[in-house]
Amino acid sequence: MNGEIFVSIKQYEAFVKTAELGSLTRAAEALDSTQSRISHVLSAMEEEYGFCLMKRGRGGVSLTEAGALLLPKMEAVLRQNREVEALIADIRNADTGTVRLGAFTSVAVHWLPGMIQAFQALHPQVELKMFNGDYYDVAQWLRDGTVDLAFVTLPEPENTRAIRLAEDELMAILPKGHPLAAQERIDASKLGRESFISLPQSSDHDIHRALDKAGITPNIRYTTKDDYAVIAMVERGLGVSIVPELLVRGRAQNVELRALEPRATRTIALALPQGTVSPAVEAFAECAVEWVKENG
Repeated sequence: MNGEIFVSIKQYEAFVKTAELGSLTRAAEALDSTQSRISHVLSAMEEEYGFCLMKRGRGGVSLTEAGALLLPKMEAVLRQNREVEALIADIRNADTGTVRLGAFTSVAVHWLPGMIQAFQALHPQVELKMFNGDYYDVAQWLRDGTVDLAFVTLPEPENTRAIRLAEDELMAILPKGHPLAAQERIDASKLGRESFISLPQSSDHDIHRALDKAGITPNIRYTTKDDYAVIAMVERGLGVSIVPELLVRGRAQNVELRALEPRATRTIALALPQGTVSPAVEAFAECAVEWVKENG
């Protein structure tokens, strides 16, 4: 016998089942086949291998020494094949795998816990890894593949596809008792006369875009990369700022929040890399969309 040996899982199944039951007829019934077909498969294996696997007689079949040596190896292959098929099914059904997701602070605090709870109820075996940063961090993680999907604001980073989720209004945030708080809506230009607490432009381009749209050059006294540090500094009367409404949800007791004139918003979206992603990532994206529809 020369060359490679080519076998299939079906051949292994026929051999193992026949050895287990000791009968071609019973093996054929168990495999929903025919006796002649099982006999043909076993004969083809023996011809391919170059030696006899089974002795056939009136009382059924029995293994040769070679067949007995091969049986546990073939059983192991079949077990591994079942494990592979089960894993393929789990991956296809988003029942296994890892989802790495990136989010900026307001989404990480106010949306992600509920989304994760909803997703894990449907896909408990999927591992979730969260990366929390500012806009710049999240975009960089998408570019270099650190995350599989991320919450962003539009326009989305290059080479990604975006799913729009919600509009989030940008609000003026003022210390308690600030004179501008007497107005229901604040002319954005008036913020230009105040000490302004800012995030770096790379960290929050939405707010800087809103300032540019209103023709404001803010009097920036303090710059911080921490969203909640902005709120804390406003609470202490160190200045004013502009923040997304989602960020201050449940944190507005010690500050004044007012809508801006002209109105300013940001569009929160979910960004995924162009092309195919894993079923688990797609499943999380679908879950996130549904969660925002119901809760956002």
